[in-house]
Amino acid sequence: MNRRQFIGNISAATCALTTGAPLSGVMAQQQLPLVPEPRLRFGFVTYLWGRDMKLPELIDSCEKSGLLAVETRTQHAHGVEPELSASQRADIRRRFADSPVRLIGYGSNCQFHEDDAARVEANIEQARRYIRLMHDCGGAGLKVKPNGFPKNLSREKTIEQIGKALNRIGAYGDDFGQEIRVEVHGSGTSDLEVMKAIFDVADHPNVTVCWNSNQQDLEGKGLAHNFSLVRNRFGATAHVRELDSDNYPYQDLFNHFVRTRYTGWVLLEARTDPSDKVEAMKRQKALFDSLLAEAEKNAAQEAGGGSGASRL
Repeated sequence: MNRRQFIGNISAATCALTTGAPLSGVMAQQQLPLVPEPRLRFGFVTYLWGRDMKLPELIDSCEKSGLLAVETRTQHAHGVEPELSASQRADIRRRFADSPVRLIGYGSNCQFHEDDAARVEANIEQARRYIRLMHDCGGAGLKVKPNGFPKNLSREKTIEQIGKALNRIGAYGDDFGQEIRVEVHGSGTSDLEVMKAIFDVADHPNVTVCWNSNQQDLEGKGLAHNFSLVRNRFGATAHVRELDSDNYPYQDLFNHFVRTRYTGWVLLEARTDPSDKVEAMKRQKALFDSLLAEAEKNAAQEAGGGSGASRL
């Protein structure tokens, strides 16, 4: 195919995509996307392996290990906090812009389940501060969480309160281009039936689920059922622990990710304390690649094979 034919085929494909017309010629024969479809990607949560890393070390560690997105966390050594000046925020933005590592978002402790209305409002206001911080630093979202059921508020009222608060910060985050990611978290609230009920109230499209790889995922009707309860509200991030843990079926989880075409960032939120964090991160990256390859192979087999199926 010469240059003129190539450009003509792209123009024809573009026209077909926008008008619904059938493809013809070489493009019809190939039936392949012009660029590979996206895949799951692997990143990093600074809890616990990155909590003592200054920002340059954090970015360098992610570069060396291939974990190319990072969710920075409040009160960690890298010091990404609302108190930063405009110039300091611009410096953080520049550091990430100069690196292949993306500032994917912020890990906050904002919670909206408490039976004290003033504390709920304070958490909403703190979330707004973090949203502005991420906007200025070049981030893409804010992680928040439910954290259980208070004694003096019914489950139904708690779920409604959390959902309504999430709608408020979802709308605020939308104005700043920041996705709100609700970590599946807390005693009782990490039950996926409860998370679904929260999201039945939190219907703002900018409020999303951050899967958290909890033991509760395996309870009740099991992983497949619980995953399906909230999959349609997944955001850009999901959390996993060490991928060689023997108490969570990570291959099954990756199979569900690929089968449902999830293409977000799977972020490592490690719990151990290895002496060489970068080497440990590299090992986790190798495990991630292996799990993903197996999941893609499984999906291709389920689809009956073929080049298109291998791109799920």
